Amino acid sequence: MQLRLILLAVMIAAPTTAMAQDRDYCPDRPGIGTPACTMAPGRLSLETGLGDWTMSRDSSQREDTIVLGDVLLRMGVADHAEVQVGWKSLGLVRTRDRQSGQVGHRSGTGDMTLALRRNLANPDGSGFSAAVMPFVSLPTGGAAIGAGDWGGGVRIPLSYELSPVVSLEAVPEFDADVDEDRHGRHFKFSDVVGVSVKLAEAITATAEYQFSAIRETGDHHLEHVSGLSLAWQTSDNFQVDLGANAGLDRDADDLEVYLGVSRRF
Repeated sequence: MQLRLILLAVMIAAPTTAMAQDRDYCPDRPGIGTPACTMAPGRLSLETGLGDWTMSRDSSQREDTIVLGDVLLRMGVADHAEVQVGWKSLGLVRTRDRQSGQVGHRSGTGDMTLALRRNLANPDGSGFSAAVMPFVSLPTGGAAIGAGDWGGGVRIPLSYELSPVVSLEAVPEFDADVDEDRHGRHFKFSDVVGVSVKLAEAITATAEYQFSAIRETGDHHLEHVSGLSLAWQTSDNFQVDLGANAGLDRDADDLEVYLGVSRRF
């Protein structure tokens, strides 16, 4: 009797396993937004930012930040759910005072982020796909690129395939973001809208726009950012990407350029 039950369980599980293996790889990288798709149960995705350079400047100083080894590990824990662990391995910050010419250098590791993505429709990202993604950041990093306090929030990734070639995305996000002085939190709302176009079977280009409203004590402002990225899936389980984001106002970072790879296991 027990053997029959085991065989029945295997027969029931077999189609599910085949479907999980057949699910298209859907990395988080690249881009500003977050996809609604989730990893199949038992599958892992290791996504690494090989290099990320951000430049921000105002009337008093210029700041250049280089992040090496921005790692995200995703694991499917159910057909519609995955867990995530993110960590910035190393950050290098160079500041230059535009009046005196004095230059300063800082370096250190970044914070750790824990997240759960629960898909609500089409976990493979096909058709109309939606998800809810609560997350929390832990102050494990140093003063160079660490926030200095814990933060958290929730994202609501949405996507819709207009055709096999064109897809739309929207990602509203509500955050308890860490204050500039590294103590306490303030409310931040942002939304990303974008369009992805398949230039070839394995190459996808994505154009995005992000709007953010920050309500920190004594500093309420808006930020606008545009982004363009390319993703090349060289195989069913490997992707190379690059992209650039540009600030559209004086409060946003002026420019960001990045390169990364993703691998499914």
